[in-house]
Amino acid sequence: MAEQGSKTAGQKPWLKFYDEGVPEQVEYEDITIPEGLDRTVAEFPENTALIFQGFKVSYRELKDMVDRFATALDGFGVKKGDAVAILLPNVIPCVAAYYAILKIGAVAVMNNPLYSDRELSHQFNDSGSKVLITLDLLANRMIDLRPMTSVRQIVVTSIGDYLPFPKNLLFPLVAKKKGLAADVKQAPDVYKWKELLARTKPDPPMVAVTFDDVAQYQYTGGTTGVSKGVMLTHGNLSTTVQQIAAWFPEFEKGNEVMLGALPFFHVFGLTTAMNLSVAAGWTDVLVPKPQPDELLEALTKFKPTFTPLVPTMYIGLLNHPDIKNVDLTSVKGCFSGSAPLAVEVIKEFEKITGATIVEGFGMTESSPVVTVNPFRGKRKVGSIGIPLPDTECAIVDLETGEKFLPPGESGELVVKGPQVMAGYLNKPEETAETLRNGWLYTGDIATMDEDGYFYIVDRKKDMIISGGYNVYPRDIEEVVYMNPKVKEACVIGIPHPTRGEAAKVFVVLKEGQQATEEEIIDFCKDKLAKYKWPTAVEFRTELPKTNVGKILRKELRAEEAMKGGE
Repeated sequence: MAEQGSKTAGQKPWLKFYDEGVPEQVEYEDITIPEGLDRTVAEFPENTALIFQGFKVSYRELKDMVDRFATALDGFGVKKGDAVAILLPNVIPCVAAYYAILKIGAVAVMNNPLYSDRELSHQFNDSGSKVLITLDLLANRMIDLRPMTSVRQIVVTSIGDYLPFPKNLLFPLVAKKKGLAADVKQAPDVYKWKELLARTKPDPPMVAVTFDDVAQYQYTGGTTGVSKGVMLTHGNLSTTVQQIAAWFPEFEKGNEVMLGALPFFHVFGLTTAMNLSVAAGWTDVLVPKPQPDELLEALTKFKPTFTPLVPTMYIGLLNHPDIKNVDLTSVKGCFSGSAPLAVEVIKEFEKITGATIVEGFGMTESSPVVTVNPFRGKRKVGSIGIPLPDTECAIVDLETGEKFLPPGESGELVVKGPQVMAGYLNKPEETAETLRNGWLYTGDIATMDEDGYFYIVDRKKDMIISGGYNVYPRDIEEVVYMNPKVKEACVIGIPHPTRGEAAKVFVVLKEGQQATEEEIIDFCKDKLAKYKWPTAVEFRTELPKTNVGKILRKELRAEEAMKGGE
């Protein structure tokens, strides 16, 4: 790297904007995420750890669940380094299973329950997952899928497993009608979560785990092809929690209530809404379906003080008819990420709650948080904030990626810090492309101002962010190409009134073929998660291409933007 570059990169103008009490460097404790749970149990055994639909689990009870399930996994033959898949929304067994997997040195593979069988089988097989923990609603599909994967045992839980009185009595009577429970067919090596825990002693093996050991494979679409398993180490996961805790010094250990609404299968929710809460001994209010009604109910009933959410959740809450009639002043701090949050939304939500919303930026490859606006200090509109302690960010030129650029110039955002991944699972070329000279190349085009605040200008990657979920055009294109009528397809993101962005497909049909927009969208429905379904299709006789025949997505985006401006 150029000499001038190293000087520019070495300067940290953002440090003068750190809030009082936030250190430039954190004195990290060598404590893994499951050891953090053990310490919290020692400090706050009777504190409520989790609340699900009003059912409460203390830290002592959570540890008992974790230890029993860790023992059960050991009994299944799971050893250090083996992968175990979780396919669950935010329910109590999701938290317990995750901590149990990490405790015995196994690798957790978090999967989105909305994924199709095609998407899931790739992740199960790529990770080599040996055991799967899932919901009764998905169990029959997973039993059918199992022979195509390396999964041996399936553990099934139900939304009805942990409910308070009288919900627990009513649930069996109405659950199936309402689609909240399902009968699981008879199959070998399929276990019920509660029965398995009841007959297993809390006696897990002692496994030596270090910061360098991989704790998790977190799948991300990245820029090319099928999703890649990001290898996050115990060190990555622990240091990122310690960094975030250092960023918010005024939140007290053992004394806050977290809104656990961001999905834990996504690294943003996993770190900020689950692991941070457990490490700090807070109460985590689990919201498995983070729609406006459910969010408002959790906010009013359980009075959370810290609420990490994505923009669509803030917008949904503000548009709720009852928002003006409820007291949301318990909320002190809000964290927003995954997509830009409109200024009006920030102002209105802060006015209603009296809380402060800080926007940040992160990636799966960085566990995820990289930059955040100061909580008490100078927040800049439209900015993703300033780097966390021990985190360096810089802007490099797009051509070579080796020249550091001065403030105000746009280039690729690169990141360095203890939260940066170990690499991609079984993908040395992609790892070498993304991790260079100790820097993580984000694929995002950004600028830094004179104060060291960063702004995302554009995405070098073509990712679409729909309702807070990452949607990769390639995923949708691959499905559209399966249609025998389709000759060519290209997907871009278009504005969507509630989801932020949605997918639009440009299609060139094979000669002599005819199709409708509805037909193409329907074709995608059983092959993709619902939030990836395209909302618009445009038929073309040809698509713009480079001289080597590569479809110019950029040109289609520009044409679409022109339409928006007319």
